[in-house]
Amino acid sequence: MEPWILSGKISSQAREYGKTLCVPGARIVDIADKVEQKIIALGGKPAFPVDISLNTMAAHYCPFVDDPVIVQKGDLLKLDLGTHIEGHVTDTAVTIEVGGVDKYKKMREAVTAALKAAIDVVSPGVQVGKIGAAVEEVITGYGYNPIRNLCGHGVGLWEVHTKPTIPNYDNKDPTKLTEGQRIAIEPFVTDGEGMIKEGKPSGIYALINPKPVRLDGARKMIQHIMKEWKTLPFTVRWLKQFPNYQFLLNYLEKEQVISQYGQLPEKSGGLVTQEEHTIMVGTGVLTK
Repeated sequence: MEPWILSGKISSQAREYGKTLCVPGARIVDIADKVEQKIIALGGKPAFPVDISLNTMAAHYCPFVDDPVIVQKGDLLKLDLGTHIEGHVTDTAVTIEVGGVDKYKKMREAVTAALKAAIDVVSPGVQVGKIGAAVEEVITGYGYNPIRNLCGHGVGLWEVHTKPTIPNYDNKDPTKLTEGQRIAIEPFVTDGEGMIKEGKPSGIYALINPKPVRLDGARKMIQHIMKEWKTLPFTVRWLKQFPNYQFLLNYLEKEQVISQYGQLPEKSGGLVTQEEHTIMVGTGVLTK
């Protein structure tokens, strides 16, 4: 099977499996571990650490080692995951209102409708600003705001985020889609002001400058990162076999060998829903 298509199928199956784990009383670290293990069992590898962002957290909450957070009934949970097959990345996300609660059903319906409207616009030659306009029109029609400083993106070989940027509002960007291009569309809906801010460190890292360093343990960690993930994001949980792993990560961050992402809460404390699919332009949705 063509690797982009297989990657998308695995992402879809892992997402649907992950939804069954998001129940009251579940530890988010257990959910993340199991979803990542499922991706591997299906024949892929995680393209980035599973993110489980609750309520007002829009994105980039990645469970830490022994993370104490437990899912509660009524939580608005965003499950964001990706797969790669030899570097061929697909990315998908879904919002679950935990425990079958429907308090925020309208907000969940808004993000589903916005993603569908955006996908319906996609074809070779379409300007990406038109996709953003479709997203914005649906979300505001439901009485909510799109998060304007979070966006979709291209996906590539060993790259989760690449060009083009896919906006969630009409930014008038004239960049045109091309046949065979892979893009991830991910609307974010909020009852807040529609902006995110940089939050606490997430424990998600990326290798940015694999230069020589003084510490032997740090050199071994760099070698491991380059072998396992290359340019793809990774998490603390995947490095706990290294003695003093957090010390080494802090050292490598200080030496600017790696960079850490921040958590992304909604700026005004608004609740957030998210959905995401990866699309191959001219072919269709890879993660449905």
